[in-house]
Amino acid sequence: MLFAAAAIPLPAADPAGLFVWPKGVPPDKAGAKFSNHSLALSHRDKDGIPEVHEKVTDIFVIESGEAQLLLGGYVAGGKTIEPGEIRGGNIRNGMRKNVSTGDVVHIPPNTPHQFFVPKGKQITYFVVKISNP
Repeated sequence: MLFAAAAIPLPAADPAGLFVWPKGVPPDKAGAKFSNHSLALSHRDKDGIPEVHEKVTDIFVIESGEAQLLLGGYVAGGKTIEPGEIRGGNIRNGMRKNVSTGDVVHIPPNTPHQFFVPKGKQITYFVVKISNP
């Protein structure tokens, strides 16, 4: 009888790096950071500012709402806020793409991007940021 009980596997501890957000809700606003990527849930009810990540790929999964993304071109008047990160200014010669619930957006490094949210609307999206060497 003791031998049979010893053959039953005991529950193991969670593997290192395992991360679960019940119902897709992060435990706090900071999201989660790993060695080469981070996860976050973002919500906007107003326009964002231009951003450029020199070595980071952004992946957005639109959970709800709608907005326009201004992508590409170049940033005029932006400021480096930390190495590899430019914010502010204006995006020039970019293109606008409408995004809404269910859309997935892949933004490669060095691609200016900015959300525009129509008055009275909102957008909630899951963000994966992947650091590129």
